[in-house]
Amino acid sequence: MQGIIASVLTIAFVLIALLTSSAALIWAERSLLALWQDRYGPNRVGPLGLFQPVADMIKIFTKDDWVPPFADRPVFVLAPAIIVITVLTAFAVMPFAPGVLVADMDIGVLFFLAMSSLSIYSVVLAGWSSNSKYALLGGLRGAAQMLSYEIFMGLSIMGVVLLAGSFNLNDIVEAQRNMWFFIPSSGLFIFFPAGLAETHRLPFDLPEAENELVAGYHTEYSGLKFGMFYIGEYLGVTLIASMITTLFLGGWLGPVLPPAVWFILKTGAVIVVFILLRASLPRPRFDQLMGFGWKAMLPLALINLLVTGGIILALTDAPVFPGGGNAEPL
Repeated sequence: MQGIIASVLTIAFVLIALLTSSAALIWAERSLLALWQDRYGPNRVGPLGLFQPVADMIKIFTKDDWVPPFADRPVFVLAPAIIVITVLTAFAVMPFAPGVLVADMDIGVLFFLAMSSLSIYSVVLAGWSSNSKYALLGGLRGAAQMLSYEIFMGLSIMGVVLLAGSFNLNDIVEAQRNMWFFIPSSGLFIFFPAGLAETHRLPFDLPEAENELVAGYHTEYSGLKFGMFYIGEYLGVTLIASMITTLFLGGWLGPVLPPAVWFILKTGAVIVVFILLRASLPRPRFDQLMGFGWKAMLPLALINLLVTGGIILALTDAPVFPGGGNAEPL
């Protein structure tokens, strides 16, 4: 009984923390963009504009939740819920501190990749069900971009799995006590741009490019359903930043401060980099984005996997496989 109560409390804590952090990120992003671009940010609603996200949420909740008469209503309504559900579900395997996680799975890495794959349906179904050419083009771009870069993301994680000898995210963090994995494996520099493409953040926001697609796959959305896409994007950014922290930056490991504080500080630093890229980089053409993925990212991901395997072979007497055991002679 106590285990069930502890699990329920952990789930409630994680949900409240994630939804609160999403609102805080809205304010943080606007403030940081204003600082870097030398302009005003939120400074009217509350001290330092801190209540601006609250005002935005009130506006979203009170706007007319309209469904276009030409849309496929059931699919149109379902699409925004998918991205929120899949991203929140992916956090179930995230170790925020020793023992602080919803589900300690031995296949945590695979579970994360599975949830990120399912989130693609949100973009595709939103673009198709809207029955709009702009939304459809945005959905097609999103499907091609997310499916392609998911391959590179998975390959970049495999180097970490080899080093840790496990798919369990707790084990991966513990394996970094002597050295963070971004040092022996360059997978971080592949995972990061792949994460940008998965969350379709600038400069990889081609699925919703306002210059040519108005707003892409969510052009026809308003009110609460648009708000779910909006929150889903910030949850996705938090998820990718948390995964980078867990896989490459030692997770909660660190001196003096409590483990949860180290996790929050590292994740926050990665999110700041996400925002800085939005402030500084231009958006490429879609063919340039796809070409960069298949011509640069894929070879680099394979080379990284090969080099990481070579490092493991050089440092051990026998090859180590992901199960953690040594190779047996045939």
